[in-house]
Amino acid sequence: MNKRLSRSVRFVVAILAIGACTAAQSGTFSGIVPYTVPTSGSEPFGIAVGPDRALWFCEHQGNKIGRITTGGVFTEYPVPTPNSEPEDITSGPDGALWFTEYAGNKVGRITLAGSITEYPIPTPGSDSQAIITGSDGALWFVEAQGSGNGKIGRVTTSGVFTEYVLPTPYSQPSGLAIGSDGAIWFSEWNSGKMGRITTAGVITEYLLPTTNSQPLWVVAGPDGAIWFTQQSGNSIGRITTAGIVTEYPVPTAGSAPWNITSSPDGALWFTELNSNKIARITTSGLITEYAVPASLGSPNGITAGSGVGAIWFTNREGDGIGKAPDCALGLSAIFAGNTLTTNFEVGIDVPADWSIVAGNTVLLAHKIPAVVPLRAVSLNWEPFPSGGGLVVKSSLTIHSGAVLCSEWTTVRTAP
Repeated sequence: MNKRLSRSVRFVVAILAIGACTAAQSGTFSGIVPYTVPTSGSEPFGIAVGPDRALWFCEHQGNKIGRITTGGVFTEYPVPTPNSEPEDITSGPDGALWFTEYAGNKVGRITLAGSITEYPIPTPGSDSQAIITGSDGALWFVEAQGSGNGKIGRVTTSGVFTEYVLPTPYSQPSGLAIGSDGAIWFSEWNSGKMGRITTAGVITEYLLPTTNSQPLWVVAGPDGAIWFTQQSGNSIGRITTAGIVTEYPVPTAGSAPWNITSSPDGALWFTELNSNKIARITTSGLITEYAVPASLGSPNGITAGSGVGAIWFTNREGDGIGKAPDCALGLSAIFAGNTLTTNFEVGIDVPADWSIVAGNTVLLAHKIPAVVPLRAVSLNWEPFPSGGGLVVKSSLTIHSGAVLCSEWTTVRTAP
């Protein structure tokens, strides 16, 4: 289709609720920038935004805590305990960062200057994993093998521990997050449950709908619910503070969704360990997936936050840290009668140039401000000529011309 649409084309922008959809895109691109960790074979795992607005991460096999600035400059700090396998990291309430040592059986604290203090966990062989700062100002973490059943651990900034045994035997807790109710919500990888523990230690468990889904990492969503990945279930789960569960299948089969984070635009982003992708899911359940560069592999930890201007993620293979634009379009398109309708859930944290092209026809070329939180938008183009299969592509670019993200889909426009 070479001719431009007539001046009579009606251009309609409406804010509307678009139903959950997990397979709208037929192609995507994200301007991901890869960085290589200085230590070879480091196997980066958990990552978090520090009080200094740098990104701090665990080097599981490198036995170090790493730091990368938003400009890509690395610093590494060796963990005192040999072969400790640092797993996860979080900003603490005291201006330092706190991390777990999976094999070292300790919780560590590192200052912004790189000084490390370690605190032994009371239970031997606890297999500590995720760690967060609780609403009570203490650090909360999971003990996947704590005394067989698994435990939720708590440690104060002065190093005083409390441990809570989970009711379900061999539950293997994995991830945890602070809920909008002030309680700690956690996943049970082996039992297929989500759990809730108050700061007083009262535990409630919720069985998930999908058997053996292996719930893994957990995050508080922008909608007041708890969101989590399901490794074997190949889906993203959502549980309200009342215990109501919704599950959204990931489009790529066998992707092994791993870690998950909330982003400033009001969506959530997660990693796909097996498919070498990162993905965005909106609170309506719309999933958009992006392949990571070939130099990266097995995306693992992921984080976002105000002041860092991107989605940052670790990669088990290739010693890589990835930086992805906080940018997605959520494109889908339909043709009915003589109208082409393009639907979006647009989110971007910087001003950009937004374009929509159908075949060879430019439908839209417009400068937009940052869209935070994301917005659902529907654009109708009519009369639109029919003619068979049509590729609709939309992109967000910065003023230098660099593409931040783009998506395309095929629409049949024949009667």
